[in-house]
Amino acid sequence: MKILVIDTSGPVCGTAVMDEEKVYSEYTAQNRNTHSASLMPMIEAALKAAGTELKEMEAIAAVTGPGSFTGVRIGVATAKGLAHGAGIPCIPVDALEALAVSAGEFDGLICPIQDARAGQVYGAVFREGERLTGDEPMKLEDYLDGAEKLGNRFLFLGDGVPVHREAISARLGDRAAFAPAFRCYLRPSAAGWIALNRGEKTDYLGLQATYLRPPNAQKNKKLLEAMGHE
Repeated sequence: MKILVIDTSGPVCGTAVMDEEKVYSEYTAQNRNTHSASLMPMIEAALKAAGTELKEMEAIAAVTGPGSFTGVRIGVATAKGLAHGAGIPCIPVDALEALAVSAGEFDGLICPIQDARAGQVYGAVFREGERLTGDEPMKLEDYLDGAEKLGNRFLFLGDGVPVHREAISARLGDRAAFAPAFRCYLRPSAAGWIALNRGEKTDYLGLQATYLRPPNAQKNKKLLEAMGHE
């Protein structure tokens, strides 16, 4: 099954064209452009480099979060629009699971973390491809408390690492390892591998973003309503 993969959940915007046997093209960009400006040209380039067209895709795999609210919306909305127009299904992929797959093999716990700001991370814990915890937003200290109950060697990766590396090292010392830069971000082909091997198809209406907490706009609206403002 040949699929188009879309990821805009973190600071790296990515897309790929692949099937079970081959990655035909893969593009990633981390630049000053917004994902909304980068994504469609990258999709067009990925399809052209793969020598194919959208109508020949059998599904669109989209990373649905957790991650940046704006970023996730861009990727999911683009996937929904393309899938609707082409009449093909979508396959949702969890961002933290795709990060864990990107890490490769590690004799211990794989700990993908994304920066959720305000001292928090979106995190989960995996061992040898098996998920040990669900995706949760929490303070870094609470995340590490939970991870230490499950093992004693840890590999961290994701955009939360640069923000929290010093605190993680101070807490865990040489029990903590950090993925090299080329493995520290979510690779579109890793998300595609999950979609092809574990994913379940849905129509474009069923593809939904994964938000672990309400966006700031929703929080502000509730605050204004509580204060008596409409």
